[in-house]
Amino acid sequence: MSFTDLTWKSRDGLSLHARDYAATGPVSGPPVICIHGLTRNARDFEDLAPRIAALGRRVLAVDVRGRGRSARDPQPLNYHPGTYAMDIIALLDATGVEQAAFIGTSMGGIIAMVLASIRPQAIAATVLNDVGPELSPVGLARIGGYVGEVPILADWAAATAYAKAINGAAFPLYTDADWAIFARRLVDPAPDGTLALAYDPAIAEPFKAADPQAPPADMYPLLRALSACGPLLLVRGAISDLIDPAIVERMRLAAPNMAYAEVPDVGHAPMLTEPEAWTAIERLLVAPTGK
Repeated sequence: MSFTDLTWKSRDGLSLHARDYAATGPVSGPPVICIHGLTRNARDFEDLAPRIAALGRRVLAVDVRGRGRSARDPQPLNYHPGTYAMDIIALLDATGVEQAAFIGTSMGGIIAMVLASIRPQAIAATVLNDVGPELSPVGLARIGGYVGEVPILADWAAATAYAKAINGAAFPLYTDADWAIFARRLVDPAPDGTLALAYDPAIAEPFKAADPQAPPADMYPLLRALSACGPLLLVRGAISDLIDPAIVERMRLAAPNMAYAEVPDVGHAPMLTEPEAWTAIERLLVAPTGK
């Protein structure tokens, strides 16, 4: 993993962080910005980013505010996709990147959809990883069951067990070695020598504050706006509980030009290095329309 640490300031003054992977071949197109899911961080892309860099693309793997090495927000209700999209715009402005391809896992894909409504000219192509303009209540309930919790993780064995307990259904073929790697993506050493999840538990506050009786917002206009920006790919885990086949079909009707790839034996969300996912991503990034 060859990357440098990149930092920039949000419009409200938070220090934000991304891993910056330089292209390792002749530059073939604009940078690729990778945005992780709700409780994750830039380490989710530590295997994918070097592959993309080898295609001749600079890769910026972002730590969304409150995650990884980005600062935590003293105002927890700022933890929502509108704020995150503005943070990405601040990143583009700070780095002078006028246009990029985006890879968004779960929440990261929602951020990309919001970005399409704010600065569509910045989007050259997009990969939505197991996310769409509507989400299954089954998956949302599962995520709501653990987001914001503060587990006691005395050592790496406990962290590994926690990672498997939370994500085991999504990766039934993972080995103990896989879960040990997974845990080191989720967890950081704490000052007292124990381990802590690499995100601010306060990211759960906006969910607690939301009206459970309110109907979900119609985000299909955002999907159509994203589709109009450039090539679009949906990657779905075949056993995902967040994006079901019916949602996929509605997304295809709303965005007829959207490419699709499904990863067998994986739930929410693929790591994107699986053969089915990587083949589709590589096709998107090397095609002339994806540059």
